[in-house]
Amino acid sequence: MFDYIRDPQEIYRRSFAAIGEAAELGSFPGDMVAVAMRLIHASGMTDIVGDLRFSPGAAEAGRAALKAGAKVLVDAEMVRTGIIKRRLPSGNEVICTLNDPKTSALAEAQGTTRSAAAVGLWLDHLEGAVVSIGNAPTALFRLLELLADGAPRPALICGFAVGFIGAAESKEALIAHAGDIPFIALRGRRGGSAMAAATVNAMAGEA
Repeated sequence: MFDYIRDPQEIYRRSFAAIGEAAELGSFPGDMVAVAMRLIHASGMTDIVGDLRFSPGAAEAGRAALKAGAKVLVDAEMVRTGIIKRRLPSGNEVICTLNDPKTSALAEAQGTTRSAAAVGLWLDHLEGAVVSIGNAPTALFRLLELLADGAPRPALICGFAVGFIGAAESKEALIAHAGDIPFIALRGRRGGSAMAAATVNAMAGEA
């Protein structure tokens, strides 16, 4: 009834060929090109490259951490579901504490969101982890607060909080206050779970 491409490999090949033609990636360092292309593929938006910010060697740091067996910490089940487990190079554990039985009580006691409270349960897993936040700005703000208070340092922070309240601000805070912790972030209100997962998938595939 409809004339469309059915071969998944051909769809994949043409998609990334089209991204290569449409996106301005010439100024990106080599370790970030695959990440940028995955983000465009996940979102359908070539113009996000203008809002991508990253520290030198950030993607390479993420790849090395994954290859070494680092845990992956995410703020939402959608991010965890979007990570392609078979691509993870060391059978890396993907952790989301949003639905942990302790999270709701912590959020109520602390007067904050469940997403922020869930980050407090990461402390035993943070050291050397790859963190990818694709939903809640409060999760990213809370992570930065914990790090400022001396929490264990992750290998990489991916900031893709999305929305109209706090999303842009949380990612600007990451860019300004990550210090020497590698980061990848998308400035502005855009972001989301698909982008957060795509970033991990890009680094996992390269690793």
